[in-house]
Amino acid sequence: MKIEIWSDVACPFCYIGKRKIEKAIEKFPHKDQVEIEWKSFLLNPDQITQPNRNSEEYLAEAKGWTLEQTKEITANVANMAAQEGLEYHLDKTVVANTKKAHRILHLAKSVGKGDEMKERLLKAYFTDALNIDDDVVLLTLAMEIGLEERAVKEVLDSDKFVNEVDQDIYESRQLGVKGVPFFVLDRKFGISGAQPDGVFEETLAKAWSEYAKANPKLEISEGDGEACEIDGNC
Repeated sequence: MKIEIWSDVACPFCYIGKRKIEKAIEKFPHKDQVEIEWKSFLLNPDQITQPNRNSEEYLAEAKGWTLEQTKEITANVANMAAQEGLEYHLDKTVVANTKKAHRILHLAKSVGKGDEMKERLLKAYFTDALNIDDDVVLLTLAMEIGLEERAVKEVLDSDKFVNEVDQDIYESRQLGVKGVPFFVLDRKFGISGAQPDGVFEETLAKAWSEYAKANPKLEISEGDGEACEIDGNC
């Protein structure tokens, strides 16, 4: 059963949501039959990367908050993240456009390393306070998870995977996604936001119930009936 997750690399609740769905899957009795696919979503597609700007000052200006309000809000978000075992440094995060990071994520997905790349990008942004729109940073992160240098540079030096990112965004609009993280289970059930743990567990169980009905497992009658085996023994 597939779980598709629309999220952005610079979304603090997306990293928290990642941990929550991972916990739910870990408890799930059919976890070995669950596949996660990361989908791209751009919260601010026109964002101009500003690596030398204080992120809290930028956020205060963008949201119309006072700096004091901003610090209080970011501290609350960091506390939420800490409850999931995550370390956030929201006062140091780099204001950055995330589209290039999403293209690298699609490269990783193409070789079966999507989840590893997503985790590394989120950690790079929220914990390590790295510029995720910087080519050298992205190349280093991608190579850390085992991507080939040549393949990564090919993406960074071109528009490769732009269409895949745009397709994800188009699909999100078709599904009515208004914000992220947004989880779609078997294209039948959706979870919007980093909901309480119980919501993930209950929805996962419900989605599996429907999935199992639509994809019944073959039941084989027990017995000693004669048959020819794969190796030719009869």
